[in-house]
Amino acid sequence: MTNALGEIENNKGLLVIGSNTTETHPITALKIKKAVKKGAKLVVIDPRRIELTKYADVFLQIRPGTNLAILNGLLHVIIRDGLVDKDFIERRTENFEAVKEAVKDYTPEKVAKICGVNPQDIEKAARIFAEADGAGIYYCMGITQHTTGVDTVFAISNLALATGNVGRENAGVNPLRGQNNVQGACDMGALPVVYPGYQAVANPDVKAKFEQAWGVTLSDKPGLTISGMLHGAMDKTVRAMYIMGENPVLTDPDSNHVIEALNNLDFLVVQDIFMTETAQLADVVLPAATFAEKDGTFTNTERRVQRVRQAITPRGESKPDWMIITKIANSLGANWNYQKPEDIMAEISKVTPSYGGINYERIDKVGLHWPCPTLDHPGTPTLHKDTFPIGKGKFIPVEHRDSQELPDEEYPLILTTGRNLYHYHSGSMTRRAKGLKAYKDQELLEINPITAKELGIEDGETVKVISRRGEITTKVQLTEKVAPKVVFMTFHFAESAVNFLTNPALDPISKTPELKSCAVRIEKL
Repeated sequence: MTNALGEIENNKGLLVIGSNTTETHPITALKIKKAVKKGAKLVVIDPRRIELTKYADVFLQIRPGTNLAILNGLLHVIIRDGLVDKDFIERRTENFEAVKEAVKDYTPEKVAKICGVNPQDIEKAARIFAEADGAGIYYCMGITQHTTGVDTVFAISNLALATGNVGRENAGVNPLRGQNNVQGACDMGALPVVYPGYQAVANPDVKAKFEQAWGVTLSDKPGLTISGMLHGAMDKTVRAMYIMGENPVLTDPDSNHVIEALNNLDFLVVQDIFMTETAQLADVVLPAATFAEKDGTFTNTERRVQRVRQAITPRGESKPDWMIITKIANSLGANWNYQKPEDIMAEISKVTPSYGGINYERIDKVGLHWPCPTLDHPGTPTLHKDTFPIGKGKFIPVEHRDSQELPDEEYPLILTTGRNLYHYHSGSMTRRAKGLKAYKDQELLEINPITAKELGIEDGETVKVISRRGEITTKVQLTEKVAPKVVFMTFHFAESAVNFLTNPALDPISKTPELKSCAVRIEKL
């Protein structure tokens, strides 16, 4: 996120796209509602009629997989009507003319046909965003989990740059992280091409720095993405795997392929707090302590580094993750002397420039936003106020492409996936909570009543859902939240594991799978 959560309620305009914010980021959604209550204008773009649409000035219910087209359409209107921030573009950006040329054919009429919306609504949404004195864009995996995910993020950036909504408070480009410490995991190098602080693996100076800090010899070759690791397991170029706090059997696309790949490994270790579906395939399971059983830090979606304190004693033989990793490293010949999480935080501040001024004492009561390079630095709630790290903000022209798999005679419906308020991811934690189970304890396939009538399906009926990769059974819920010919499921329930159906096709740059759009058919049982 370029901006802090506290700024949201002071936005004058808000664009929410590819985010079921109320159910997946409820505190953020409350702040969005506060902004609307204070007079802000809200545009919601989503294939489903999510709860935030009740507060929206414009709701664009697009077809799954058409995010990029709608964003180019908004920018077309903004440029056509002279609503760009000319001063900001001239002073702080480059390559605007290339994007102007790229979006010239994305007229409201053309985009409306691609996306299945009203062209007048596109015009209205564009004006709301461009005319607001400070507008923020909020998006999530409804944007990124497509084969056009990276290009769509470029389109979001283009929209923000063109209207001068980056580098100022109460605005910005704001991806919402899925869990409490996803941002922190990425910051600490849980990505295949970087070390902590997004320092490139291929940079020899960076490599030397971490070799000295850790007392080991490191490779300068980038690692594999998750999809690359699974393909490696299939062809035996990857022989062993160590999975921590992840349940890919249920959360990755094409679950049959995932299971086959994991079973093809010579050795699988899973470190987790519960015996998940993935852990059941492991040769060794290492019991980890939960968040409540350990000290440390979380870095949340707004880049705020916060203290976490142990509340209860770890159960059984479970141990904090850092302790398990240290013991394994030392058994392999390392000489790591971490005695407590604070020792690791001290090392982080030395080797990670953006965390250089962060220590336990400074975040004892209130967290700090990185970048915070020195001990006298106050932290950075709002990024890019004076300049961008690359100098000038770069416009990048992008073109709409269809999802890799479109409906046809054999598979006439589009399936899109997401979450609900009561459960998280594969439900390994939330489905063990009795209170949450009381609210939601089974999967339901959302289907529009028009489509259900065409198929002869009744509300509550159990059906079979089939894609080119697999099939599942689930109960049906008739609802107008989804448009005709579109169906929706969450991926929280192993009994109706939707990712047996989803498409593993990848974004060519990020290698993120197209979880949000695939073709299916429904059969009565």
